[in-house]
Amino acid sequence: MAVPGGSQRTRVVRYPLYQLGGPQLRVFRTNFFIQLVRPGTAQPEDTVQFRIPLEMTRMDLRNYLESIYQVPVAAVRTRVQHGSNRKRDHRHVRVKKPDYKVAYVQLAHGQTFTFPNLFPEKEQGPEGSADAHLQDHFMEEQRQRQRQSSDPRHGGVPAWFSL
Repeated sequence: MAVPGGSQRTRVVRYPLYQLGGPQLRVFRTNFFIQLVRPGTAQPEDTVQFRIPLEMTRMDLRNYLESIYQVPVAAVRTRVQHGSNRKRDHRHVRVKKPDYKVAYVQLAHGQTFTFPNLFPEKEQGPEGSADAHLQDHFMEEQRQRQRQSSDPRHGGVPAWFSL
């Protein structure tokens, strides 16, 4: 903004200094999103795998987990996973998947992490579940209908497929 007289003025915004014990005026929100990932290969029980943005460093991840989730962290190892560019679109042009960073977080001594079983197998009693019994009965009826309506001269082609 030009001011007559040849000088420029800038507006300076001053925030009050933070004083220990005073009320906190700002809310801390992270600029990062991290994903907890189930590892493809077996990991030790004290190691957790995350997918994090490329800009996030080891110290950022350590501070993030310790300050927000109160998770004690012993060590953080990272690697950059390059996205593949083998896939092609409808115009036969290569499409590259984005790169991402993988972080392996080793928890403090004595801490372990296991993924919860979100979809446990239903236990069947000695007679089996009623749903499985109904499904087996229905499938057996379908097989009986196919055997009765099949004509050996049609070569296994269903009757509804003929003219």
